[in-house]
Amino acid sequence: MAIEVVPDWMVSLEDEDVIFIKRFLQASGSLKEIARQYDVTYPTVRLRLDRLIQKIQISDDISNAPYVALIKRLAVSDKIDFDTAKILISEYKKIGGDGCVH
Repeated sequence: MAIEVVPDWMVSLEDEDVIFIKRFLQASGSLKEIARQYDVTYPTVRLRLDRLIQKIQISDDISNAPYVALIKRLAVSDKIDFDTAKILISEYKKIGGDGCVH
C-alpha cells in the first residue's frame, strides 16, 4: 500500500531528516550503528534524534498557534537560539497572538 497523503509531521521535515529516519529504521533503531554510519559519536546521534523528535512533536501539537510552532521549529533547527525563542513566544502570548496588548 503506497502512501497517498504524506502526514503533516513528515511534510515539515527536511530531506536530511527523512534520510536519517530511513537509516535509523534500516539499522533497527541502533544509535551505535547510526553513529558508525555517520562517523560521529553516540551523543551526537542521540542529540540529532532528540531534535528530530522535537520537530515531530511540534508538528503534531495542533494546539500551537502557527507562529509559535514556527518559532519552535526555528529553535529546534538552530536557526535561532532557545532563549530568543522563549522571548518571542512569551511576547506573542502577552499580546494574545492577535497584535493587541491585553
